[in-house]
Amino acid sequence: MALDPGVALPEATISELLFRPATELAEMVRAGQVSARELVDASLEQIERLNPQINAFIHVDADAARETADTIGPGDERPFAGVPLAIKDIGPPWEGRPLTFGAELFGDFVPDFDGSVVRRLKEAGFVPVGKTNAPEFGILPVTEPRRYGPSRNPWDPGRTPGGSSGGSAAATASGMVPIAHGNDGGGSIRIPAACCGLVGLKPSRGRISHAPTLGESYLATDGVLSRTVDDTARALDVLAGYEAGDVHWAPPPDEPFARAVEGDPTPMRIGYTIVPPLDAQVDPACVEAVDETVGLLESLGHRVERFDLPWRDRDLFHTFTTMWAVGIGMTAMFASQISGREPTEDAMEPLSWELYKRGRDTSAYEHAQAMVEMQRYARAMVGQLAPYDAFLTPALAERPVRIGEIDPQTGMEAFARAGRFTPFTAVVNVSGQPAISLPLYQGDDGLPTAVHLIGRPAGEWGLLALSAQLERARPWADRRPPIS
Repeated sequence: MALDPGVALPEATISELLFRPATELAEMVRAGQVSARELVDASLEQIERLNPQINAFIHVDADAARETADTIGPGDERPFAGVPLAIKDIGPPWEGRPLTFGAELFGDFVPDFDGSVVRRLKEAGFVPVGKTNAPEFGILPVTEPRRYGPSRNPWDPGRTPGGSSGGSAAATASGMVPIAHGNDGGGSIRIPAACCGLVGLKPSRGRISHAPTLGESYLATDGVLSRTVDDTARALDVLAGYEAGDVHWAPPPDEPFARAVEGDPTPMRIGYTIVPPLDAQVDPACVEAVDETVGLLESLGHRVERFDLPWRDRDLFHTFTTMWAVGIGMTAMFASQISGREPTEDAMEPLSWELYKRGRDTSAYEHAQAMVEMQRYARAMVGQLAPYDAFLTPALAERPVRIGEIDPQTGMEAFARAGRFTPFTAVVNVSGQPAISLPLYQGDDGLPTAVHLIGRPAGEWGLLALSAQLERARPWADRRPPIS
């Protein structure tokens, strides 16, 4: 659809624009085909219309978004000038807006500065419109915090949009925003992307800084949920890079990541498996998606072979849980310092409380031992995957589960149940490799079906190139959930 500068657009046309790639919208703003204010107003109208049903946003700042949009005009050369964006309610601070990690324990905390991720997004021209829902402390792969209530999947509101970036995924999939911030400590970008039919890249460890609040995070990294591989690559160019005081950082690419998606990669050697790292049953639809992708990859000239990783040789679940519990304990103590409220059983969801107690009671020796065990696991996994340019698995082991099926009120039972739903993602947080969820298929049940690709260490370039090739071969960006 070609748009003429200065011609008023019907409301339906403006709303439809929010389903276009973010980079395309920025080009239209630069050309004067649409204004940043029109895009932001359309986003706010979609939020007002759909959020009561989906519950993706927990805070909207319409006035500030409009004020920012009014400063952006034609000719703005920033890569995402005028594009509405959502920020997840976990992770980087956004000055003057609530940061609660989905938890009552944080009270009404409002940071007085921007984290580097938010600063970089703003500098790229994005216009943040609000904060999105997340599970308490980002623990679960579903988004059903006691504080804000469940976010729902636009493809089927009775099902989860995933987690922990579930609000961001639901907001993007439903057309409230064209792209959203997320972060991933065990699959929290890739899982909701798979549930909602989006692209979800977990960048390499050290690729995106946690400045100024953290020196590093062994498991977690920030990123985005988008409709296209190109948007994801260009957003990575914005977010990636050293910040003063970083302890470690991934080596920068020789060229911008956006260049990776411009042409087909040379033929790759690709491994695959349908055997999960945990004891979990894999749904036939998820197996079929991998099988179809194997055939698609071979038709594109790649060499594909099955390799069932021996990743059950060590009890990673116990070690990962120890590390995760210590992280939850630290976050709860941070919340306590902010709010002045002690972590208690009444102040936290049962699962959060159980993990907090476990983290609190873990000795320094046990924590150090768990870190060593995870590093050993990572070295083994990276070594086993070394012969492959990329490695293919299902994105999920099940269809997006129904609301309430993984209930944080059931304590550690919910944590184990979550592992059976999403067994393929957390191991890549341990290894530090980049990984991406791609919504290549649509199931007979009407729900998106995704596959999961793991790249070489610091190998986002090759992973993005392969993903873009798959997108060109089997496009998905024009799919719309019924609620939109």
